[in-house]
Amino acid sequence: MAEEDGAEARRGRYSRQCQAFCLGKAGNFRQEAVMNKKKKKKISYGRYGYFFIAPFFITYLVFQLWPLINTFYYSTLTYYKRNGREFVDFAGIKNFLNILGMTAGERGYVLSYLKNTLIMWGFNFVPQILVSLLLAVWLTDEKVKVKGTGAMKVIVYLPSVITAASVSVLFKSLFSQYGPITQTLKDWGILSSNFDFMSSVAGSRGLISGILWWMWFGNTTLLLISGVLGIDPGLFEAADIDGATGWKKFRYITLPLLKPIMLYTLVTSAIGGLQMYDIPALFNVPETGLVGLPDDKTTTMAMYIMRLYNSDVGKAAAVSVVLFVITLIVSLILFATMGDSEDRRMKREQRQRRKAGGRL
Repeated sequence: MAEEDGAEARRGRYSRQCQAFCLGKAGNFRQEAVMNKKKKKKISYGRYGYFFIAPFFITYLVFQLWPLINTFYYSTLTYYKRNGREFVDFAGIKNFLNILGMTAGERGYVLSYLKNTLIMWGFNFVPQILVSLLLAVWLTDEKVKVKGTGAMKVIVYLPSVITAASVSVLFKSLFSQYGPITQTLKDWGILSSNFDFMSSVAGSRGLISGILWWMWFGNTTLLLISGVLGIDPGLFEAADIDGATGWKKFRYITLPLLKPIMLYTLVTSAIGGLQMYDIPALFNVPETGLVGLPDDKTTTMAMYIMRLYNSDVGKAAAVSVVLFVITLIVSLILFATMGDSEDRRMKREQRQRRKAGGRL
């Protein structure tokens, strides 16, 4: 009897253990089902980000990348008319040789117009960055405490919102041979006679550079002000405690930490300067065509492209490709020379450590 009771007790314990095990498994299954159901109900919002950035990529592909590819294609074609009909033939690199003056009977204007563009851009950008940097440091200096900085920011930015056509007409009338500025300079004895700025190479280039500087130095000033305000004030306080002068703080704190903003400003200005078109085309161009007076000395690369577009699309596309390559090279040089050398050094050290770890 005792043995039977013991066996019965063992069977009861075993049965209860099996029942508990089965109930536990069932509970786990129910819990997993609930978790899976919750996972199915959970919405992944990450994929919706693609819908927001899709318009940018679509716009870039349609209006930037595709026209760029077509420009490279058109630069290899030549267009000519015969018996009133227009024909298209494959030209290879002939268009590039023609615009560079490397074929007989063709005069290369590219280098001349590139020189004009660089001169007018240089006389615009150098004063622009110097004045903007000076204003940015002055308006953000805690010791100076300039009053009315908000109003000054608005005033310096106002020329940027004026249309190029309005500015061109305004300055052309002010600096014409019998304009108010010319007449005032003559009355003050600075000029001996009514000077015609339009007929002078230096006068025309100087006026175009001055207009561009006046229009865009406000935008550059605001960019540099935002960069200066982003510098940790504790750095300047520590420099004051150490007895650093204003020049040393500017040289060793402000300038190095403004390098990313300066790089952005320089690259965008170089790209815009090489594509300079509106002010030179509107300011000093006769009605007969896109020829920058005097003697073609204010004609830019973009103006040359538009002039060729009306007569030979292949050559215009070739000049566009040359301008694209020059812009790309200039941008890469600026990034290489003004980029963050410390960041590049750290990345190089990380690659070396990974290579060393892989060999081990």
